[in-house]
Amino acid sequence: MKIVFMGTPDFAVPCLKKLAESVHDVSAVFTQPDKPKGRGYKMIPTPVKATALEYNIPVYQPLSLRKGEDAENSLKILHDISPDLIVVTAYGQILPKEVLELPEYGCINIHASLLPKYRGAAPINWVLLNGEKETGVTSMQMSEGLDTGDMLIKKAVKIGENETYSELYSQLSEIGGDVLMETIAGLENNSLNPEKQDDSQSCYSPMIRKEMSRLDFTKSAEEVHNIIRGVTGFTTLSGKRLKVFSSEIADNITLTESGTIADTEKFGVSCSDKVIVFNEIQLEGSKRMKTVDFLRGRKLTKGEKLD
Repeated sequence: MKIVFMGTPDFAVPCLKKLAESVHDVSAVFTQPDKPKGRGYKMIPTPVKATALEYNIPVYQPLSLRKGEDAENSLKILHDISPDLIVVTAYGQILPKEVLELPEYGCINIHASLLPKYRGAAPINWVLLNGEKETGVTSMQMSEGLDTGDMLIKKAVKIGENETYSELYSQLSEIGGDVLMETIAGLENNSLNPEKQDDSQSCYSPMIRKEMSRLDFTKSAEEVHNIIRGVTGFTTLSGKRLKVFSSEIADNITLTESGTIADTEKFGVSCSDKVIVFNEIQLEGSKRMKTVDFLRGRKLTKGEKLD
């Protein structure tokens, strides 16, 4: 099968690798334009572009597929390739109707949620923020709506109570590659049973905003814990910004005033109902580290208030 792949972040890389190492012909990769990064503002290729170049796959990086000269050129390229299938995984652009209808098998999307729940840009963050116990990956036949196409294959996974965004992201990324290959096989042998999405069961997962990471210890420990898991939390310790990357809820530490240190040996902080323990942190001016290592060089004061 002749395939065009569209994707941008490292989440999409396992899908591209599976395709590149299969019997299929990946004729082109479309990805977002390179962006400047670091102090020198050096242009850095997207993870998908870097992977495509490793496999000597032609790469195209239009600013838009919907308007302007870039869109016209891209449409001509796609018509010239005449792919049997377009695969989309976290591309970051909306495909116009003409692109959706171009391949014989249409366009399929690998989405990191159990649709119809968590349509949109940030499903992995939001399942953690909302304390969901299960999520997964869905392949779907793309339509003009936002993640509204017919579902093809779904793979569910349980979410660990302390699992973080980066851990879940990596797991779903790998599952996405397996779901993709299973979906393509189903398309080829006509064994798929497309299932329409029940819009009444859907919810939207919008882009994450920076201010969502601020920790409010007047909330429950579960709410604070889910913010840390879903978007990495931050607070202030002795006037310095403190990032919190992982945590757990403690049942055996005596509660103190909300937002104060309740345990100095484990870095336990009181919330409205229970104490939350920070497991991995980064204090402003220092490197990221396990809390046990942080506490070797820093003595906490019980009752000290975090801002």
